[in-house]
Amino acid sequence: MWKDSLLQVLIAFLPVFMFMVWYTKPERTRIAHLFLCIVCGAAMLLCMHFTTINDQGIYFDFRHIPFIVGSLYGGIPAAALLLVVYAAARLSQITHQWDYVLFATFLLVFIPILFSRISVFQRSARSSRFKIVWLLCLTLILIQITAYLASFPNLHLADIPDRLGAALIFIFLFTLITLVSVHFIELGYERIQLQFQLHDVSNKYRTEMRRLQQFIDNTPLIVVFCDKWGLITHVNDMALKFVSPLGRKDILYQNFSILMEKMDLQSETNPVDSVIQGEERLTEMLRVHGRTFYTVTCPIKEMPSEGTDGVLFIGHDVTELQRLKDEVDRMERLSLVGQMAASITHEIRNPMAVIRGFVQLLNERSPADQQSYFRIVLDELDRANAIINDFLSLAQNRIVEKESSNLHDLLNDLLPLIWADANMRGQIIDLRLCEEMDLLQMNSKEIKQLILNLARNGMEAMDDKGVLRIETMNLKDTVQLRVIDNGIGISVEKLERLFEPFYTTKMNGTGLGLALCLSIVERHNGKIHVESTVGQGTTFIVSFCKPGRYCW
Repeated sequence: MWKDSLLQVLIAFLPVFMFMVWYTKPERTRIAHLFLCIVCGAAMLLCMHFTTINDQGIYFDFRHIPFIVGSLYGGIPAAALLLVVYAAARLSQITHQWDYVLFATFLLVFIPILFSRISVFQRSARSSRFKIVWLLCLTLILIQITAYLASFPNLHLADIPDRLGAALIFIFLFTLITLVSVHFIELGYERIQLQFQLHDVSNKYRTEMRRLQQFIDNTPLIVVFCDKWGLITHVNDMALKFVSPLGRKDILYQNFSILMEKMDLQSETNPVDSVIQGEERLTEMLRVHGRTFYTVTCPIKEMPSEGTDGVLFIGHDVTELQRLKDEVDRMERLSLVGQMAASITHEIRNPMAVIRGFVQLLNERSPADQQSYFRIVLDELDRANAIINDFLSLAQNRIVEKESSNLHDLLNDLLPLIWADANMRGQIIDLRLCEEMDLLQMNSKEIKQLILNLARNGMEAMDDKGVLRIETMNLKDTVQLRVIDNGIGISVEKLERLFEPFYTTKMNGTGLGLALCLSIVERHNGKIHVESTVGQGTTFIVSFCKPGRYCW
């Protein structure tokens, strides 16, 4: 009898075992209720087949455990299917009239309670589900125990303890098996839910990693990750541009010093090695292929108290910011020049005018063999006066009066003077004017000064066989003036400072001519650009925006 009872217990646990073995993958969630319904139905039929009766006549029948479990987790359709299977099997086993009463009580009392709790059970949390299972077990136990006790009309008082003990064992086992089954099924669902959550977290992690990877690779910063030995573990696309034609595979797992060499990174020390050796944070202004980068090198730490796990190197291109700073410095110097010019103009010009007048008087009264000396003095006085005029022109930040003018007319007015200078130097002027020229808003005096300064600069850069080409281009939105010489050219280092006041490449230059040209161009809403190759010549390109057009 106890062997059959143990078999009943094992069969009652069969759905749980099968479910735990089968329900291991998240994709099986959709049919979990169907699988549970099938195995519970099979277990219910097996329990009904192996029903045992003890010596006191009490049924050790656990058929209702898989029925309850399958109904609660399978839903209303599964519960209805299990009820049909249960009713068909139960009716085939009825041999006494009292069994009909017990079956009818089961259908009229327990089934309505069960069906009313199914939807509540599936919406409830785990603790509430166990309460519902307790309620169903208690209801079913009361029905069965009442039916069993009523089925013994000749019950003696002496038999009550034995029958009650057997009933308590059945109640304990029935409740325990039901609760344990629900517990393990809940664990199965929780395990799958954890897999779902882990899958979601993994997907989110991979998504964030892809986003971070795309951000690092597409950011306009040089980003390099190194391990704690200084070997490169990741390098972004911006950094790869400076080591072309090398690719990412050529750089990875190389020492950072190799990357510094390929990038022409001008630094006295290896910043990554400095951080590995204990430097907490290193910031430097470095030059990379002629551009200025603000770099930050810092350690990567898993925990604040732990050692360095790696090194992060970031470089931000501040070349344009540096140029803007240099432009601000230039404007400050121009302001200083203006203040100086304003204060010394009248103090110097008046004595110089008096000196020049007396020098001319002395020149007229001096012997012929001494007049050459006076001519040198007069030329130097004129040169000093021209420098003062350049000071004033550069320092004056005034609003110039403009009128509609044709650039070709201004060039034609200046051409005799430019030709005269070129003839004195033994040089040739090549004038190439476009066929049609739109009118521009210009100050004729300043534009003539601009053209003359650029032309004379070009002639001074050439030898006596040089050719100076002056050409114009009438583009869609702009008008361009190009002054091209075939002189010695200008190096890249000098090009960067070409328009700074007082910076000159000539032995006797003042460094004000090109600064004055830039000032004139800016007052006319234009731009000036220089292209030069050492040994081949230089091209000055001045662009003027046409009226009513947006060019820059």
